[in-house]
Amino acid sequence: MLTLAGSRALQDAIAIARHGMSAAAAGMGALEATHRGATALPPANAELIGAGIGRLSNMVVESGEGSWVWTADGERYLDFACGIGVTNLGHRHPEVLKAVHEQVDKIWHAQINIAHHSQMLILVDKLRGVMPAGSGLDSFLLVTTGAEAVEAAVKLARHATGKPNLIVFQGGYHGRTALTGAMTTSKYIFRARYGPAPAGIFVAPFPYANYGGLSVEACLGQLELMLQQQTTAEETAAVVIEPVLGEGGYLPCPPEFLQGIRDFCDRHGILLIADEVQTGFGRTGKMFAIEHAPGVQPDVLIFAKGVASGLPLAGIASRRELTDRQPAGSQGGTYAGNAISCSAANATIDVLKRDGFMQKVNERGEQLRSGLEAMRGILPIKDIRGHGLMIGVEFDKDKLSKGIAAQVSKACLSRGLIMLQTGVFETIRMVPPLNVSASDCEHALRIIRASLEEVASCQ
Repeated sequence: MLTLAGSRALQDAIAIARHGMSAAAAGMGALEATHRGATALPPANAELIGAGIGRLSNMVVESGEGSWVWTADGERYLDFACGIGVTNLGHRHPEVLKAVHEQVDKIWHAQINIAHHSQMLILVDKLRGVMPAGSGLDSFLLVTTGAEAVEAAVKLARHATGKPNLIVFQGGYHGRTALTGAMTTSKYIFRARYGPAPAGIFVAPFPYANYGGLSVEACLGQLELMLQQQTTAEETAAVVIEPVLGEGGYLPCPPEFLQGIRDFCDRHGILLIADEVQTGFGRTGKMFAIEHAPGVQPDVLIFAKGVASGLPLAGIASRRELTDRQPAGSQGGTYAGNAISCSAANATIDVLKRDGFMQKVNERGEQLRSGLEAMRGILPIKDIRGHGLMIGVEFDKDKLSKGIAAQVSKACLSRGLIMLQTGVFETIRMVPPLNVSASDCEHALRIIRASLEEVASCQ
């Protein structure tokens, strides 16, 4: 069995051989802004792709190994976006790759409404073993995308409670479908001009106390007031929250806020749904981000993204006492729980569960946060936040020009580092592979420093 260090060394060796690089060329490299990703022109046939898709760059990604991707014209980029938190073990992790290849030779599509398949049966048992301790989550539904999983959770909550309404939170992101878009308030672009929105969704304040907003206590008070002014406990099926706001700015929920919501739900007979699409499977240094709030157990946990290392898979976890209330045929999907995706998830979970894995995630997160703290004097940084390897860096918008986060992201891209913005608070996010090496983290920090210096010189 490969150790974590051995797996990383193997990936690096494969990358060097696969792309014809010398060991020196695979090293740190220069920090000049010579990469063309930020200025690339649209490739042939790009005009055939719908204009509603926004993207960071027009570069054409051709291949990937570990923490790195290569473009069609041979440029190499350090990937600190991971497909927005999807490739948690990096690109082409050898054990995931092996599992996928083995399954490809057996069956690709074993439709969930027709029969069982072995990879799903193995996976649901593994999922049961990694759920938060004491949660009692022992029943699983597998689907394809995060938004689909959110909708499945809502359908379950409405079936289980017989109530229609939902409470979500300011700054939350839950998807791009009609329902999940109506639940989303992180940016208006996700829902603009798509109305009328589905009814029965009520938005509660999130505690932005450090950003001129309400405190935890005030937000919990607003929840109680909501049941008197906007909906009632008798009509409210569930409260849905991300333990860390993802597209809302990488803002972790204060533990006392999640504890207060759990108490609110218990007192009023409302289900608590944790949307862990972006935070789940080790991203925050624990298997699930809800575990950062002691004593808080969700009634439903939504997962996707990192569960299958880049293959499309998502799902919900709940208790059988709730899922047994749904009639057969009320859930499902054509590609739900795809056999190849499940094989990737099984291999991914095996790696995540290894002794010392989460410790390494937290060590690399601390390395990055410490390195970022040392850069506060280059540009006014308002906050460096996050658990594990889900890190947000917010710039002080009152002291800098509008669009500063986009400028930093572009400067990083021109030096070979892929890093995205998030939210409306001039924030960039760091979402590297969970098994990223210390040297790759150091290289990223050097690029970020050079990029901040470039942007600062233009202010």
